[in-house]
Order: sequence, then C-alpha cells, then structure tokens
Amino acid sequence: MELRHLRYFLAVAETRHFGKAAERLHMAQPPLSQAIRRLETELGVELFTRTTRQVALTGAGEVFRTDVERILKAVDEAVARAVRFASGVEGVLRVGLTGAASYRQLPALARLLKREMPHVMMEVHTEMLTPAQELGLIDRRLDVGVLRPPIRQEGIAHRALADEPLVVAVPTEHWLAEADLVRIEQLRHEDFIMYGATLGSVLNDAVVRSCLASGFYPHCAYEVTETSAALALVAAGLGIAVLPDSVRAAPREGVWCKAIEDALSIPLVLAWREDDGSPLLQNLLKVLEQHNMFLEGVA
Repeated sequence: MELRHLRYFLAVAETRHFGKAAERLHMAQPPLSQAIRRLETELGVELFTRTTRQVALTGAGEVFRTDVERILKAVDEAVARAVRFASGVEGVLRVGLTGAASYRQLPALARLLKREMPHVMMEVHTEMLTPAQELGLIDRRLDVGVLRPPIRQEGIAHRALADEPLVVAVPTEHWLAEADLVRIEQLRHEDFIMYGATLGSVLNDAVVRSCLASGFYPHCAYEVTETSAALALVAAGLGIAVLPDSVRAAPREGVWCKAIEDALSIPLVLAWREDDGSPLLQNLLKVLEQHNMFLEGVA
C-alpha cells in the first residue's frame, strides 16, 4: 500500500465522485478508479458502493476514512516539522544561565522565543557559573550560555547582553537597610556570603576587587553554590551578599537590595560555540539582534 493510494481514497471519499476526485488530484479518471480497485483488493474490503448515479462509502469505508484522515494528518505534520527543524524554527534550545540571570534575562528570553520562535522548546539549566557553562558548551551539552566573562575556553563566541552594576543584599533589619546608596567602605566589617572559592565565580572576583580598591579584603562567613541560597542566608540575617543588579527583578522577603556607589559593574553575555552553524542558533541570534537584545560597546 502506497501513501498516494490513501490520498486517492480520501479524495474520492470527500467528493463522492471519481471524476471530481481525479480533477482534484490532477490525474485522469481511469487510473484513479483502477488504483481504488487495487486498494480494495489489497485490503480485501469494499470501500465504496458504486452506481451509475453516485458513489458512497460502505461502513468499512467510513471506518477506513477516519483512520486515513488521521494518518495523512500525522504524515503532513511530520513533513512540516522536518522542514521547520531544518530551517531552524523548531527544535530544542539548551540554555545555561548564571543564578542572577534567571531573575531578569531568562524571563525576557523566554517571552521573546515564545513570540518569535513558538516551535522552539527551551531546556533550561540555571545556577551555572561561567566555568560550568563553558564546559557545557564545549561538551555540546548546552547550545547557548548566559554567563559572565572572561571566557577562558577556546572556540566560544559571545555578545554582550548587559553591563550590570553590583548591589548589596542586606537583611531588612540591617543598619544599612534605610540607606539610599551604599559605599564599599561601609561593608568593611560585614560578614559576606559568597560563592565557593573553588567554583571560579566571576562575581566573586569583582566583589574582591571592589573591596581591595577600598582597602580591605571581604570576610567570607558562608559559601554557597546558588544565588537563591545566598539570598536565603541574607534573609536569615547571617550576612550580606554583593550580587548583580538582576536580583532586584525577583524581590525576596526579608531582603533589601541597595545600590553601591563605587563597586565595579560586571558584563553578562550570550555565548555559543564558534563552530555551531545550526539554523536554530542562527535564527536565535537574528531574533535577538532584531529586538536589540545585544548591548553594543561591551566586551
């Protein structure tokens, strides 16, 4: 049984007329009639009752029609999906993000993809520091990463998404909670909540450099692996955390975030493998470019 024979059958079933079905199929009527006869012979079932005045489906023909419609619809959908996949408008995009990027950049990216690339599904991996994302890209476990340079692995391209100022997260009862603006010097005697020293956090480096510029080294009271954990410890009153401004996008009960007047800012970039020529990635970059998601002038 060939797929075209099912299409022949459905055309006759819908028109109830061999001549009209042949016109729809752009073929002569005799070959169409012969094809339907061969289909019935192959099935061992009469699908149509034929008189000189009309063509009608038999009971078996009605049942067969229901299944054929479902089969042909599935085939058409499979073809359409294959075409969309090959053209980069369908597929799975595996995205890695730093903890703070999950608060602001992830919602923005997800909304844009839903609107502009609705057949693309995101596989999201959050709370990944830059070194972990670099390895994920190189090992082809990620397609793109939202991370903080510098990027130390070769073969990774990137473009800037933001240049974020640092803010200090303090408990709501902290002595700085009422301040409009904080200076790094004011944090000299505070207990810091920071990422683990072995994780290679770019944020940690920026915090340490900001503190050293003010003449002191931050005292790390607690180490965490996730931004959400840092905020939870701040809310518990166990210390303060210097974090990217993105954390303001998701206010946390028991925590106030204050702008820091003299801290460094840290860039956030979209990164991908230089040798990734997939249509899906190219379409993503085009969409981000068209919607001004990239920040020019930031490395």
